Amino acid sequence: MSTFRFVILGAGGIAEKFCDAVRRVPGCEAAAVASKSLERAKRFAERSGLAAYYDSYEEMLLREKPDAAYIAVTHDAHFPLLTLCIKHGVPVLCEKCLCMNGQEARTALAEAEKQRVFVMEAMWSRFLPAVRKAREWVRGGRIGMPELSQFLIGFHAEERPDNRYYSRALGGGAARDLGVYGYELTTYVLEQEIRRMTAAATWSETGVDTNDHITIEFEHTLADIMASIDCALEERMIVYGKQGKIVLPQPHFASECMLYGGDGQLLEHFRDTETQNGFVYEIEETVRCVRGGLLESPVVPHALTIACAELFDLLEEGGKEA
Repeated sequence: MSTFRFVILGAGGIAEKFCDAVRRVPGCEAAAVASKSLERAKRFAERSGLAAYYDSYEEMLLREKPDAAYIAVTHDAHFPLLTLCIKHGVPVLCEKCLCMNGQEARTALAEAEKQRVFVMEAMWSRFLPAVRKAREWVRGGRIGMPELSQFLIGFHAEERPDNRYYSRALGGGAARDLGVYGYELTTYVLEQEIRRMTAAATWSETGVDTNDHITIEFEHTLADIMASIDCALEERMIVYGKQGKIVLPQPHFASECMLYGGDGQLLEHFRDTETQNGFVYEIEETVRCVRGGLLESPVVPHALTIACAELFDLLEEGGKEA
């Protein structure tokens, strides 16, 4: 089978991690990179061993004719670059969050389906072995029916003009960088229908959300999600049942999870000792789906991405009930 060729839109740090992951997947290669700055693209290509570099995203797509594109730019540029890739029939793996709001997500994904182009939000954490193990324990009834779930994620981002986390124009804020993990991992591990959701946020002078509190009433479970760029939180996910609890430390890049019985005794401790770069799994999924003719991944489906983008709208609207 021929080599599966990715091109990269954006030349930041996360794109370097992606290049490293591609090298770890047999039969895959990162062929080229594009950035608004030709010099930056050149430096990236030289560091990462890419054969070609461009200062035009469209020129790269036309010349390279890749099997898929990886979008690794700031959130505000996701929608126009998604649209560009779809226009040229190039399958897309796009960094989370896929879009700035529900309208962008619905528009982009509807067009992708119309044009028969695969698109997936790069929610790599859904593929991690530790996260999957936690889901397996929930599915297997190891703690009984989940009654409560808590997800905490946050760090202190310095408030300064050049910090993208505080730039509304670049799509900054807690929800699009961190809350996306809380929503998309909680829904994955619990795997239940949502009945009702509320959301509240505090806002910076620059107009971005700095602290988010999201409450989701699932069919059987009440879930609480907190995300912050103000505070360094004790990052964890805990799912509580009458027969015990499941703990995922640092769930968005989890390497372990613990299962406790109702008496608090540790019953199982899963450790992922194999994963060296967690982006590998989403790359393998992209290759599998594109070669299989799928338009979306069953692990990160379009409906999930749209629902999460609509959560950003809910926060913007002041937490009206959904």
